[in-house]
Amino acid sequence: MKKDPRVDAYIDGLPDWQQAICHEVRGLVHAADPEVEETIKFRDRPYFVLQGNVCALLAAKNHVNVFLYDGAIVPDPEGIITAGHDNKTARQISIRQGEPINKRALKAMLQQIIANNRAGGWRKLKKA
Repeated sequence: MKKDPRVDAYIDGLPDWQQAICHEVRGLVHAADPEVEETIKFRDRPYFVLQGNVCALLAAKNHVNVFLYDGAIVPDPEGIITAGHDNKTARQISIRQGEPINKRALKAMLQQIIANNRAGGWRKLKKA
């Protein structure tokens, strides 16, 4: 896993409980595919990319948002998506302090997003 020091800086500036969530999600992203790269977009937001956006992190006051860039085409059989169900580009998972992350479900969704990116991206797949 190749870490971007700017992503480290973003995470390090958060409260301990948000750092823990971000580190856990970051690990899941890289476990989903070791070729995923980290970057910063929109001045300070950590993004994970592989042939397109995979996901992004955004810490809010009382939760951490994980934005999944899937065009709402990746199945969510375990109901981990908390917002953006009808969004045309991204859905989100809000994780609050003390809440467990459904690692298996999130990793499966990340792997499907990555596979879709490799197949041309969700926009192309949605048209097909």
